[in-house]
Amino acid sequence: MTDQRRFVIIGPGVMGEAITMGLINKQVVQPQQITLAGPREERLQELVAKYGVQMSLDNAAAIFGADVIILCVKPQKLTAVMSELHGKTAREALVISIVAGTTIQSLALGLDHSNIVRAMPNTPAQVGEGMTVWSHNLGAMGDQHALAQKILGALGEEIFVEEESYIDMATAVSGTGPAYVFLFVEALIDAGVHLGLPRRIAEEMVLQTIKGSISFYVQNQSHPARLRNQVTSPGGTSATALYYLEKMGFRTAISRAIWAAFTRSQELGKGQNHQDPEKI
Repeated sequence: MTDQRRFVIIGPGVMGEAITMGLINKQVVQPQQITLAGPREERLQELVAKYGVQMSLDNAAAIFGADVIILCVKPQKLTAVMSELHGKTAREALVISIVAGTTIQSLALGLDHSNIVRAMPNTPAQVGEGMTVWSHNLGAMGDQHALAQKILGALGEEIFVEEESYIDMATAVSGTGPAYVFLFVEALIDAGVHLGLPRRIAEEMVLQTIKGSISFYVQNQSHPARLRNQVTSPGGTSATALYYLEKMGFRTAISRAIWAAFTRSQELGKGQNHQDPEKI
């Protein structure tokens, strides 16, 4: 049975669409119960035609009487959006924000609202395989917690954390994580092409290797170092390749990249829109 509440998703971008699709595909709500709101009429009409949802060019009008409001705007636009919505949400409405870096306290003050969930999903949510880490304030406990869990679960896996500080960490690891994976995939494919493999064959080899390795890891339930040792024969090809990865600082590069993403998430929460790459 689908939920009878009315949902409003502010920010019809990639993640806004992913959430819309997840809610519909998992039959959390019917398409007509969802309103997408934002300033780009052409984009809204595209999603209306695609999913059968409602649309609004006025954020404040869209949330009138809404039961669930999901904020999917860019961090740089959040202040303006909260100004529009300040004090206008229904008292019992649940507000879910996926805006990177913005704290629950900032959302509660900016919206003048007490039922706040802060979540960090990632892009595989677009195919129902997302990883969402989330937390909430005291106003979103009980039934609101269960509702948020149901909504975020429609995107894939979800983990609730009591410590809000974990959200910025999740932003750097799982939120930004797909970008690291895609870069690694791209590098492996390009390396295969450099060796002389046709790109189509290199791509198929790399994708199945990664898919199979993940499946093996999940089913084996061993520490990744143990699995790595199982495929690393002394003096063999794996040992040689891993030696060069370690020599070039592979682990350090990943660690520094994640730390930089974590720092950037905190900067966005403080309204710092620019960064100096030399300080990373």
